[in-house]
Parts: sequence; C-alpha cells; structure tokens
Amino acid sequence: MSKSQIFKVIFFNQGQIYELYAKQIFQSDLYGFIEIEDFIFGERSQMLVDPSEEKLKSEFDGVKRSYIPMHSVIRIDEVTKEGAVKISEAKGGTVSPFPMPAFSPKGDK
Repeated sequence: MSKSQIFKVIFFNQGQIYELYAKQIFQSDLYGFIEIEDFIFGERSQMLVDPSEEKLKSEFDGVKRSYIPMHSVIRIDEVTKEGAVKISEAKGGTVSPFPMPAFSPKGDK
C-alpha cells in the first residue's frame, strides 16, 4: 500500500501569507480555483502554544473543503511529513501582481 501524500500550500490571504498542510489538493470545477481538503494540524503535545497556529486551527475548524484562487497561490510542495502551520505578514515589496482577467471577452482578439 502506498504512503499517503502530504502537501504544503503557501498562499496569500488578506495581506498575510498562510502556510498549511493538507492531504488532498486538486483543480476545482470552479474556474480559477484550487480545492484543498483534509487539512493537517499538529497535535498539541507541548506546553508552548503558537498563536498563529491556533488562529489557523480556529479559522479552519469545521471546514471540509477550501477554495483558494489560483492567483493567490505562492507555492505547493509535496512533502514527506507535515510541519508547523503558520501565518506571517507579507513583506511590502516593490513588485506585485497586476490584476488581469483570467480570460478575455469574446469580442477582444
């Protein structure tokens, strides 16, 4: 039997960078989105509590599936084991994506 896959997904959300782990990721039927299912959060066996991890746990508590816009995804990696989930502030850089439609209207060529 093959070992189950684990994916690390890093994406941009409301001025912050989210780093999550999940067992299933695939292209959504909703155009321009990816679906993330089966979130993985670390077990609480330590006395120290990471506030960003707790925030993510509460934000995704009860979420069966999440739809993330493709243009928000920074990176998706297949990893051997999960790590700590976290939220970090996006550093203000000089380069940002230019908002463009995903497709052009039929009249434009």
